[in-house]
Amino acid sequence: MQAARTFAPLVRRTGDDDPPVTIPRAPAREAAERELSDPAYHQDDPSLLQRALDRFWEWVDDLFSAASGATPGGGLGLLVIVIAVLALVAALWWRLGTPHRAPASSPALFDDRPRTAAEHRAAAEAHAAQAHWNQAVQERMRAIVRSLEERALLDPRPGRTADEAAAEASVPLPTHATELRAAAQSFDAITYGARKATEPTYTRLTTLDKALTQTKPSLSTTPQGAPR
Repeated sequence: MQAARTFAPLVRRTGDDDPPVTIPRAPAREAAERELSDPAYHQDDPSLLQRALDRFWEWVDDLFSAASGATPGGGLGLLVIVIAVLALVAALWWRLGTPHRAPASSPALFDDRPRTAAEHRAAAEAHAAQAHWNQAVQERMRAIVRSLEERALLDPRPGRTADEAAAEASVPLPTHATELRAAAQSFDAITYGARKATEPTYTRLTTLDKALTQTKPSLSTTPQGAPR
């Protein structure tokens, strides 16, 4: 064990013929500490940020050294693993697109003043004429749901989501249950999932809208939430 550091008494001479003056140990230590605290002795010391960066890079170096020691093939094996992980992340990014935070719950289907099914259809056609397929799909889905409400197949309920509307409409219109769910999924994907709608997507919703207006509801079941 290293011996504790001690400070010898400070001896100071006052003159050639005068006896030396001995300063006690504690005052000598305090005098040395005051002297060493002079900023002139620390002007070349690294800054706090530099010291923190040095510690960080030392930690990174130790981490990679430990990882390369535990990886078959050493540093080369670790490099191969890192490249493989980066390639996997790039592939997922390319396949799934930029990630978006999913809403805690799907927002309401209608977000403005009440409009009729005819008004939603007219808005959808106007957007489609300009190839604004996202807005066209949204308005066509709203036209479908509003039309079902106007026919009393759905109760006019504020805050209903597209998924809820599709599930409820599938009860009186079971033959179109699959198309209704697909339409709701398309609406959610472009409205809340940052997906791009296409003309075929809009055409499918338009075809569904026309088919629903010509389909008689099943009388053996009562739609969820509809008046009895």
